[in-house]
Amino acid sequence: MSCMSNPLWHYTDFIKFTKIKSESLVVCEVDEDLVKKLRDFRFRKETNNAAIIMKIDKDKQLVILEEEHEDISPEDLKNELPERQPRFVVYSYKYQHDDGRVSYPLCFIFSSPVGCKPEQQMMYAGSKNKLVQTVELTKVFEIRNTEDLTEEWLQEKLGFFR
Repeated sequence: MSCMSNPLWHYTDFIKFTKIKSESLVVCEVDEDLVKKLRDFRFRKETNNAAIIMKIDKDKQLVILEEEHEDISPEDLKNELPERQPRFVVYSYKYQHDDGRVSYPLCFIFSSPVGCKPEQQMMYAGSKNKLVQTVELTKVFEIRNTEDLTEEWLQEKLGFFR
């Protein structure tokens, strides 16, 4: 009897594979200085767009600060993101509502470009929720191509929150 004709074989292999994969998923801690910086960023008084770009230090298994930007447009922000490596971004954006109101939503953007190393993608994907919960963010977006990060894309995403 071949393994293809034995449905139990597929199930047990799937269980073994899932167990191996879940054990290898790394959830990185968030650097304490970064947590403080992100909390301060949440309560900033400036009315311009600003961003904090974060990356994972693979050796320390820690989410760390990569760069900070003041007065940065979505188009300029996309130019700061690597085309082939994941990044986390917290972006304070001046959003003009249809009714004329202005708000400053704090957006979490997970950039996970196509073509990243699978190990990198898993580390970032496994750490995303912990980072979002640590910083208590609700507007969470993902891009798979850095070129997608435009003013129109962000306004469309924020339009769902009214």
